[in-house]
Amino acid sequence: MMTDEEMINCREPERQMERAIAIMHRLRCPGGCPWDAEQTHDSIISNLLEECYECIDAIRSRDWAHMREELGDVLLQVIFHAELAQENPEAGFGMPEIACELADKLVRRHPHVFGQSEVKDTEGVLTQWDAIKRREHDIEDKPYLRDCGKGLPSMLRTWKITKKVAKVGFDWPDHAGVVEKIREETAEVEETLSLPDDDPHVQEELGDLLFVIVNLCRRRGIDPELALDAANRKFERRFNALESRLKQAGISLRDASAEQMEEAWQAVKHAEQTE
Repeated sequence: MMTDEEMINCREPERQMERAIAIMHRLRCPGGCPWDAEQTHDSIISNLLEECYECIDAIRSRDWAHMREELGDVLLQVIFHAELAQENPEAGFGMPEIACELADKLVRRHPHVFGQSEVKDTEGVLTQWDAIKRREHDIEDKPYLRDCGKGLPSMLRTWKITKKVAKVGFDWPDHAGVVEKIREETAEVEETLSLPDDDPHVQEELGDLLFVIVNLCRRRGIDPELALDAANRKFERRFNALESRLKQAGISLRDASAEQMEEAWQAVKHAEQTE
């Protein structure tokens, strides 16, 4: 068996997870890192969120080296929380227990692979997964949407909620029905234009419109986060080009008129479309 020092310096590929766990343990021990030693589950929540978003950005960019680094940073957060839990007698678990519970769950929820289930397509797999999950958590007699997407950002929660209710048939029969609903919600938003910004109906109607748009994304098989991210990137690219055009004309953003900005914007769009 390796000593702690030997494990920390180990380069054997198959033992790198074990090495990472040993390093985290050392950082938390007396004589380790003061910062790591001070952290709690609550204090590093923001780190977990930040690392997840940075990893998502690397995935979307297909920057493989960066993705490897960011996946490691996400794994660090899991190892950190596992070390904290292992130190807490009330929790009493660490990475082995986390990995064991995950492996058991994967086997349990894939009876079409590890058991006798005859599920053959993705839709059937998802329906089966949801049914098994409800049995496991003893919530078959509880509200169907109980805890659905809890903790997720609102757009992703909408995506998850609407996917779940669609599984039991609560959905539009076709895409045209959703588009018609978007028109209806847009008209209701227009009716709020005369209301003050702090009127609760303004937020309510805008929320309804966003909800239905996410529904259309789901029906079209488009992740709304990816769609909005692509729109953000496109807007950023075009606005940067707009700013560059104005600078070439000797005009700063601060001094540019609305008409000059619109003219530059249309020129950027035309240039992109003719490339």
